[in-house]
Parts: sequence; structure tokens; C-alpha cells
Amino acid sequence: MYATHQLADDFRRLGVRAGDFVMLHASVRAVGDVAGGPDQIHLALKSALTEEGTLMMYASCPRYYDEVGRGHLTAEEEREIREKLPAFDPLTARSARDNGALVELLRTWPDSRVNSHVARFVFWGHQTENLIFRQPWNYAFGSDSPLERLLMLDGKIILLGSDHDAVTFLHYVEHVAETPGKRVARYEVPITENGRRVWRKMEEFDTSGEGVHANWPDRFFAKIVDTLLAKTGNKGARVGNATAHMISARALLDWALPIMKAVAADPRAADSLKENV
Repeated sequence: MYATHQLADDFRRLGVRAGDFVMLHASVRAVGDVAGGPDQIHLALKSALTEEGTLMMYASCPRYYDEVGRGHLTAEEEREIREKLPAFDPLTARSARDNGALVELLRTWPDSRVNSHVARFVFWGHQTENLIFRQPWNYAFGSDSPLERLLMLDGKIILLGSDHDAVTFLHYVEHVAETPGKRVARYEVPITENGRRVWRKMEEFDTSGEGVHANWPDRFFAKIVDTLLAKTGNKGARVGNATAHMISARALLDWALPIMKAVAADPRAADSLKENV
């Protein structure tokens, strides 16, 4: 069983410093048994960051809120969702279950804030006001998004026992990469306008499992991340029982952007990428 101060020391050994801006991906199960429950994981990271630091996680939305119009539901399913789904409330809607339990624990902690977008992020700490004040409705992972501000503020990404194929920042790289043939997803989201529920159209470069480009290989993000870790000798560290890695957002952009451009031009360019499985 781990105490909060032990996890905080582990985060410091990983490289977290007071005042850092961190985007966290985490598996509660991988960390192991924690005295006081899994909330102590984000509290331990906050302790290492101090009040001068900033923590961000990707929450998104519950099932169905961003699915109408994507083409993977039947006409009957879409009809029923349009009839029954309430308007999206960013302050009360649960985080997407696929994003893990810790983000929902962080979202519901008293000093956390969320933005009002269906592609929703949770923020804590010094840079919250700078991060929360705007997010584009369309192409919400690209320019002027919280992910871009993570980059501009020299942010870091922590992978805490999490799936390396689920690194949200790489959707930013996909959005800003100037490559032909990117898939565009168009869908509708129920929101409240002037006291009424309305379905608002939205579009993005496709962040679904199909990938933004036909040339992307299976588990492309994991292969990008793991090849970078191997190239830089980043062996990570233990946080509790979990293997954790910390990566600079700038370093990940500089690594991933030319790879995405090369693979979009020729899928064989991905052959040298290896996932650490």
C-alpha cells in the first residue's frame, strides 16, 4: 500500500518539478493499492507540482453526445438519441469511461475546473484561467486549443501505467499536420441555447479509432511514442506499481509531425516504428 507522500516522491523521481505544467494519462489499477483511495494519486501529483504548477486531463463526454452523424449508428439509434438525449452540461456530465477513472475523480474534486466544450478538459492549478477561457468549437484539438497551450507553455505529458496508444496530444499533431487525405468527421451535439436544447453541428479531423488518415497503421500512436522513448533512452520510473514516463510536448510534436507527414505520403514509412509490448 502506498501513501500520498510516497507517490509524490515517485513523481519527483520521474522528473516532476514545482511549477510544471503536466497533462496526465493514468491507470488507477496500475498504480496499485493507495492509502486513502485513488484520489491520492492526483493529490500526490499536485503536491509535487505545488500551487505554482498546473494539471490537465482529458475528460470528453459520456456516450452518445458526440456520435450522431458520424455514420456508425443506425437511423433508428440516431432517431432515439435525438429524441431522448438531454443537452450536454459540461459541469455535471461524467467523463468518458474510456479515459479512465482518475479523470472523473479529478473532475469532481472541489478545486477543479472544466471548459464548456464537448471535447472537454479538466484543469487544476496556476494556468487554469489561461487554459479554460476558450476552445474552438470546430477542430477542437487543433489551433488555439488547450493542447496547443500545453505546447506553448512548455508542458509535459505523463503516461502513468496508461495505454501509449491513447495520447491525446497526438490528436493535436494530426490536426496541425499539413498532409493531404485527412478524414474529416462531422457530427452533431445537443447543447442548450437560449434555454432550449438544440443540435449543433461540429467537425474535426477524425479522432475515432479509424484514424485521421487511411495510411495510419494499427496502434500508430503507441508506435510513435514507444519509438521516441527508445530513441531518447527514456526508461521512465516507477510511480507506485506503475511504469511511468514523462515526455515534453514539444519533443513529441517535433518527433511525431515528420513521421505523420511521411506515413501519409507512404505507409511503408511506419515500418521502422516499434511498439514496446
